[in-house]
Amino acid sequence: MKLLYKPFALVVGLLAGILSKKAFEKVWASFADEDPSDPDDRDATWTEVLVSAAVSGVIIKVVQAIVRPGGAVGFERATGFWPGDEPRG
Repeated sequence: MKLLYKPFALVVGLLAGILSKKAFEKVWASFADEDPSDPDDRDATWTEVLVSAAVSGVIIKVVQAIVRPGGAVGFERATGFWPGDEPRG
């Protein structure tokens, strides 16, 4: 069953990435009038780049913490098998 979970987890991971990008855009827009600083932008300051990266990282981890376990539970409900190492009690 773990073999079946791999493609499912990949789709769930892509979904988490899309959701976290959208969430970051909304959060950033509520605090700043400009787009987040790109590290490759010559005019971007270290502060702008680091704050943007920190906010993005937090949002990505929070969205993953919500979506990934939900995907595992959904897989278990659909197949009857828990995709982790230990069966859920």
